[in-house]
Amino acid sequence: MVEGKIIKVSGPLVIAEGMRNANMFDVVRVGEKNLIGEIIEMHGDRASIQVYEETAGLGRGDRVVSTGAPLSVELGPGLAMSIYDGIQRPLEVMRDKIGPNIARGVDEPALSREKKWHFEAAKKPGDRVSGGDVYGYVQETEVMLHLIMVPPKKSGTIVELDSGDFTVTEPAGRLRLDNGSEEDIKLMQRWPVRMARPYREKLPPGEPMITGQRNIDSLFPIARGGTACIPGPFGSGKTVVQHQLAKWSDVDLVVYIGCGERGNEMTDVLREFPEILDPKTGKSLMQRTVLIANTSDMPVAAREASVYTGITIAEYYRDMGYAVAVIADSTSRWAEALREMSGRLEEMPGEEGYPAYLTTRMAQFYERAGKVVCLGDGERRGALSAIGAVSPQGGDFSEPVTQATLRIVKVFWGLDSQLAYRRHFPAINWLNSYSLYRDRLEGWFSGNVAADWNDNIARCMTLLQEENRLEEIVKLVGIDALSAEDRLTLEVSRSIREDFLQQDAMSEVDSYCPLEKQYNLIKLILFFEDRAREAIRKGADIQKISELPVRERVGRAKEIPAEGHEAEYEKIERMISDEIEALIPGGAQSQGAERKF
Repeated sequence: MVEGKIIKVSGPLVIAEGMRNANMFDVVRVGEKNLIGEIIEMHGDRASIQVYEETAGLGRGDRVVSTGAPLSVELGPGLAMSIYDGIQRPLEVMRDKIGPNIARGVDEPALSREKKWHFEAAKKPGDRVSGGDVYGYVQETEVMLHLIMVPPKKSGTIVELDSGDFTVTEPAGRLRLDNGSEEDIKLMQRWPVRMARPYREKLPPGEPMITGQRNIDSLFPIARGGTACIPGPFGSGKTVVQHQLAKWSDVDLVVYIGCGERGNEMTDVLREFPEILDPKTGKSLMQRTVLIANTSDMPVAAREASVYTGITIAEYYRDMGYAVAVIADSTSRWAEALREMSGRLEEMPGEEGYPAYLTTRMAQFYERAGKVVCLGDGERRGALSAIGAVSPQGGDFSEPVTQATLRIVKVFWGLDSQLAYRRHFPAINWLNSYSLYRDRLEGWFSGNVAADWNDNIARCMTLLQEENRLEEIVKLVGIDALSAEDRLTLEVSRSIREDFLQQDAMSEVDSYCPLEKQYNLIKLILFFEDRAREAIRKGADIQKISELPVRERVGRAKEIPAEGHEAEYEKIERMISDEIEALIPGGAQSQGAERKF
């Protein structure tokens, strides 16, 4: 134990002397109330400590005691459905114990020490095990089977192991390590948050993370194990997009990190998630969710720890072979915490006052994502996808946090305030967003959805880009100067924007759109384009085509429930053929037009 004395207090930064034998990133206890802190800089016998609680009342001469261990999280049954603060203190337990306001110095264990879990052993005495091997199983929630694994870097022979009911601290057996010593086998392990958990092999991404959001799945997909950022100005819908991803993504577990988030928005999450039924399981969404709530009124230093806490929990479930999504809202507030601590440490500032190591820290976070072959037996494969929101001041995407993020991630969902003002949600701008996973995922979409999926999406992107060019011409000379073909391009592009890309997060039907329905909806719009272009070549009037009654049916097609939507879309398709055929000069009503849907 190393004990020192405070010589300076500057907000969340405390400087203590007499700490020569302490180590970087050791957790320390500060003052009479034993506030939790972490050593972030050493100079001789002086240690700079960021304190994760309010430092009011601390003064010179107060003692600082190092625990000799780095900031770590408890990993075991009970993580799912839990709500933690940035340093993994259980907020619900603390509320029940001390009330709605967090008192300083309170330190509750992250995992309940009273609750017993039924453990089913998967090994027997005499079995040889190493890091990542599965001791047994615990049914954590109705939808989550929790694997109890040998901690990484440990190996030995099982001396005893029994099935039964245990708390996370009670021994379920004994393990004789390779060095001859023995230790208890428990349902819980600890892991330092700043150290990435090891794996056997990292794999290239080959399948998408399905979100049910048409703009994302169709135009700018993210791979399982991929990285993405959602930058956008105030009011453009970043939080709503992230809530949609957390609700509907086809992952096994979601870790939602509210990093410096507004308290009312975190309240919305806490109220909504238990009530939402997971489309995969039909159970409460909360059964596969871990929430890290570090609101904007909490101490700023805890923001820096919250993202590491969240991604370490996500890595633990990834090691079980699950697909996990980490959603951080927002990394800009995390970067602001880095800037504040850097300023108090009197470090040389970089661009806009952010520390010079901003990009390095962000890369260390996002690079922990990926699709991997897990340690241990069974050839388990897990995936960790990292999605971070960025809040550039004034919507300026050239600011340092956005630019640092873009150099690291492979998917850019750029939100546009102009789209948001026009009530187009999600306000993802299709002209400046991109996905570098598209080429790699083309084979999956063509093999699992439809052979012409990629061709249809390419047509949509071409139409939207052509619309942008034509809009510039219309602004200069008016729409009457355009040819009928170009005016049709504008009409079809408008349909893509309003009838396909626009999605209502509040609608029970449209909030989630499966891939099959996405494919059929865009196929319907392109079917209208093909029939309309053919009619124009035969002399049909573009003005009458744009005013056809079936256009309204196409616009409402996304509100048709996914179950049985094919039959309804076929009816709309026949109406398109009949109404357009009637506009062709000298033509008669189509008699059973050939169906290409």
